[in-house]
Amino acid sequence: MGVKMPTAADKQAVRNFWERASCGEELYLLDTGRQGYIDQARRRYDLEPYIERFAAFASTRGQKVLEIGVGLGADHQRLAEAGALLWGIDLTERAVAHARRRLQLFGLSSQLSRGDAENLAFADASFDVVYSWGVIHHSPNTPRAVAEIFRVLKPGGSAKIMIYHRWSLVGYMLWVRYALLALRPWMSLSELYARYLESPGTKAYSVAGARRLFAAFGAVEIQTVLTHGDLLESVAGQRHRGLLLAMARRIWPRALLRRFAARHGLFMLISATK
Repeated sequence: MGVKMPTAADKQAVRNFWERASCGEELYLLDTGRQGYIDQARRRYDLEPYIERFAAFASTRGQKVLEIGVGLGADHQRLAEAGALLWGIDLTERAVAHARRRLQLFGLSSQLSRGDAENLAFADASFDVVYSWGVIHHSPNTPRAVAEIFRVLKPGGSAKIMIYHRWSLVGYMLWVRYALLALRPWMSLSELYARYLESPGTKAYSVAGARRLFAAFGAVEIQTVLTHGDLLESVAGQRHRGLLLAMARRIWPRALLRRFAARHGLFMLISATK
C-alpha cells in the first residue's frame, strides 16, 4: 500500500484538537492575567531548561524572526523582550489570542496572525531566524513545512526547530500502554504516536530521518534530550492521566535512565543553517 497523502480533513482535525486548549493550557495556565502568564513561563522553563540554551533568545536582537506555532506565547514573549523584529503564526485562533493578550499585558509587540506552516504567507528570504518548538511534527505534511521554512529564510539564516524523536522513552511507554497491555504488540511506534500522543497524526522521527527532512540545508546539528515526560517528572500531558501512570511515576528509575538512556529522549533539537 502507498503512503496516505494528507488531506484538508487531517489538518482540520489537528486544528480542532489545539483549538480546545493550547499546549500546556489545561495543566499550567491558571489564569490569563500577568501573573498567570508569569507562572506558566516559570513552570515551562523549569521543566524544559534546554529551551533557553537552544533558542538563544538574546541573540535575536535586531533580527527578523518568525515563530511557527506560538502556543501560549512564552517563547514569543522572550523573543520580543530580546528585541527581535518579530512575526508569529499559529494554526489556531486560540493560540494567537493567547500570544496577543500576553504581549499586550507586558507592553510588547509582534505581528501575529493565524497561519499554516505548510503555506507560509511570506516572501522568499524574509527572515534571519525561523523558530518552532514542538509544532511541525503535528502538521499533516511535515516535509512541506520544512520546505517552507527553508524558502522564507535568508541565505545564511538559521532554523531552530524541535520535533519529536521516534526512539524515546515516551514512545516505549506508549507501546507498553496501548500495544502490549492492549494485546496489540504488533502496533508500530508511528501508529502509536499518531493515535495516542497528542493531536491526530502526530509524528516522530529518527535522527537519520530528521537529517533527510532537513537535507536541503547547508549545515544541520541535531541533539536529543530526555524530557520531563520521559522521566515522568510532571503530569504527562493533556491526554494522559490515570492510576497506572501515577504508580509508574512513583517507581520510575530516573537516575538509571539519565545514565543509560540519555539518547532516548522525546525532544530532538535541530539547528539548521540555510
